[in-house]
Amino acid sequence: MSKHALPILVLAGLIGAGLWSRPLAQGPVAIQVTNLPGVGPRPSLNWPGSGPGAAYTVQSRDTLSGGLWVNVRGEQPWPISAEHWSDPRPADGPAGFYRVVTVTAAQRGKLVASALTSYFTKAQLALLLAAYNISMAPQYDVGVYKLVYETVDPLGGRTQASGALAVPQVTGQALPLVSYQHGTLTRKSDAPSATVLGETFIGVVLATSGYVAALPDYLGLGDSPGLHPYHHASSEATAGVDMLRAARVFCASNGIALNGQLFLCGYSQGGHATMALHRELEAYHTDEFAIAASAPMAGAYDLSGVTTDDVLGGRSQPNPYYFAYLLAAYQDVYHLAPSLVDLLAQPYDTTLPPLLNGQYTGDQINAAMPADVRQVLKPALLADLQTNPNALLRIALRDNDLYRWTPRAPVRLYQCSGDQDVIFANAQVAFESFRSRGAQVELINPVPGGTHADCVLPSLLGAKAWFDSLKQ
Repeated sequence: MSKHALPILVLAGLIGAGLWSRPLAQGPVAIQVTNLPGVGPRPSLNWPGSGPGAAYTVQSRDTLSGGLWVNVRGEQPWPISAEHWSDPRPADGPAGFYRVVTVTAAQRGKLVASALTSYFTKAQLALLLAAYNISMAPQYDVGVYKLVYETVDPLGGRTQASGALAVPQVTGQALPLVSYQHGTLTRKSDAPSATVLGETFIGVVLATSGYVAALPDYLGLGDSPGLHPYHHASSEATAGVDMLRAARVFCASNGIALNGQLFLCGYSQGGHATMALHRELEAYHTDEFAIAASAPMAGAYDLSGVTTDDVLGGRSQPNPYYFAYLLAAYQDVYHLAPSLVDLLAQPYDTTLPPLLNGQYTGDQINAAMPADVRQVLKPALLADLQTNPNALLRIALRDNDLYRWTPRAPVRLYQCSGDQDVIFANAQVAFESFRSRGAQVELINPVPGGTHADCVLPSLLGAKAWFDSLKQ
């Protein structure tokens, strides 16, 4: 902290401070804080630069010590290159403490490598579609490519990610681009770029219908290092944006014409990631991408409310590994405790951490979990989550809610009302919020009473039919 920050803090009634964290340099450096809350508009921060190759992420929390640092969404995409920043939130919002983190700047969307991984003829696709009971005639052969590209980690620092790109084999025709965000995967080797099984085939189906389909692996899956930041909205979004950039670079280098249309869709975690990507694109990248339509499906958009209340209700979860995966991810991103072990009750503090390293399936993690996932938390942490609206885990969950914004492109939310993996009320909360803000939004229940699994194919086919009606 600047030695001048504390007197200003005290005079302002303990409502603002400048803090500095520099992974690339030694020691604290002062941030100049002006226009403190309670005195004028929310703060503007200025700081000395760290030289070429540096970028900056601004974080805030509501208490001077013991709170949770979260990235602040500003008017520019993070990380920022300038040495100044103003808080865009309303001046009458909660008081804040701030820090600026220096990171290594990334060339976001830079295509690092590409390779053809599989090829499907129309005849092969006809057999596969028949096996899935999908009444659809393939229009084009499809090549599937693995892309590796540069992007940013949850703190905004340079890293790499991978994804699959499914390309229809057609010439003389400009094609729309679609981004499909996959559902929960715990093994790195199950990512779209690593296998054509599972959800990668959804991209192939879209491609044979005349779309160039981008399927980001997300951070921590495929070729991306580290633990996957599961349900971390900001990095789901940045990985998606930069996959789209890499896809456009690949297409331009290989004579694949795009028509400028962009469609977004994804199921389960992919619904959450689709919503995060939509928000990110409209907040920061309208000069690059114009969303034609967005179809988030069965996503946990209200993590801190609907989803948390469901967990605290104690019902048997059909896939309790979701909760363990989320705990491990949020510990890695937000540092809720000194280690994941410090969050977990016995015997889960010993049995769970070794399973959350990207090498085990959800079924294998489920086998080590109780159906009532409350049991894995230490009693004191569970009590805090139950009674304290500012419990650290609840703050982290709230940071990843995705309904407090206004989509501009049309949205169709798909979810079945009998879903027990992702409670239907998540879609209802998002729908009501968007509708109250004047957004063009529909909530579609393809199979009333249907489960999470029942809803996959009807939702995907419904979204595809909608996209087809808008495709140029």
